[in-house]
Amino acid sequence: MIHLHITAADLASVRFATSPLMETIASLRTLAAGRQGRHLHRPWIDRFAERAGRLRKRDLDLLRALVRPQGYIPDFLVPPPARRSSTFADALAQVTDADPEIVAQELAHLAAHRVAQHGPGGEGRRALLQGLLHRPDAGISPITEALEAYHRIAIAPDWPRIDALLNHDIAYRLDALADGGVDRMMSGLHPSVTFADQTLKIVKYYEGHADCGGRGLLLVPCAFAWPDVLVRTAQPASPSISYSPRGLGRLWEKHPEQTGPALADVLGQTRAALLAQLDLPMSTSQAATQMALSAPTLSVHLQALRAAGLLTSRRAGRQVLYSRTELGDRLLSEAGRQPNA
Repeated sequence: MIHLHITAADLASVRFATSPLMETIASLRTLAAGRQGRHLHRPWIDRFAERAGRLRKRDLDLLRALVRPQGYIPDFLVPPPARRSSTFADALAQVTDADPEIVAQELAHLAAHRVAQHGPGGEGRRALLQGLLHRPDAGISPITEALEAYHRIAIAPDWPRIDALLNHDIAYRLDALADGGVDRMMSGLHPSVTFADQTLKIVKYYEGHADCGGRGLLLVPCAFAWPDVLVRTAQPASPSISYSPRGLGRLWEKHPEQTGPALADVLGQTRAALLAQLDLPMSTSQAATQMALSAPTLSVHLQALRAAGLLTSRRAGRQVLYSRTELGDRLLSEAGRQPNA
């Protein structure tokens, strides 16, 4: 059990952020667990298996040496995002700028956890890790190169939908904060997380205490954290908790390319397909990526569907997120029941 002690000043500085790098790191654990251990992400695992041939084996071996199926993750691999929404390139730059001495300490701590060195390829991964230990300054470059290559193949193709789910969760938490304060916002964060007497308790395999100490608290929804909670307490950054977002079961749902001729005849094929995509709130750029259309073109379709009462919009930070209304849900559902749909 981790006991994270929070002061009133920390509560005043609670913030949310999404992190494509955190998703990238956490997804490596999903791969290590395989189909049986991470059945919720099985569609993604199957898709990655088809793409994996484009990734160098050495890069994947290096990342698996650094990110094990369970236990400690070196903090330099998961720097806290500076903003609510940051790019993968921004996060990778933070890894590049990591202090070599701190990197060496964290790699040595990781190497001391022998329990995860067993299994196929364990000796090779241990050798890779030992090589980094001797030259952590020179090791940052191959690590960032491997992360970039893996992210491009494993996460980037699905990032717009993942990002939409994460921002949907943040919007829900902020609404809960406005309605019922910090207690309501924290409740239901994760089954293994409880909040009482200004202490967050997170069920883990070890006992530990940490103080936020006025540094605030960063909450990071992370699809691939499921079913765990990832905790980062290293100073001087704010402690962070990465938890599974609400609605995770919808993440890998398939959306039919054809929504039915009846609906397409009324709305047009593009708008019917767009309506089907927006089961999760998305920004114009996210939806444009999903639909393979330019943002200005898609914006026209979004505004038309919104004017018809089929979509609603809300501001989230610098973005405007669009999602289906109840009327849009009913229209799509009824169209799906038509005999020729």
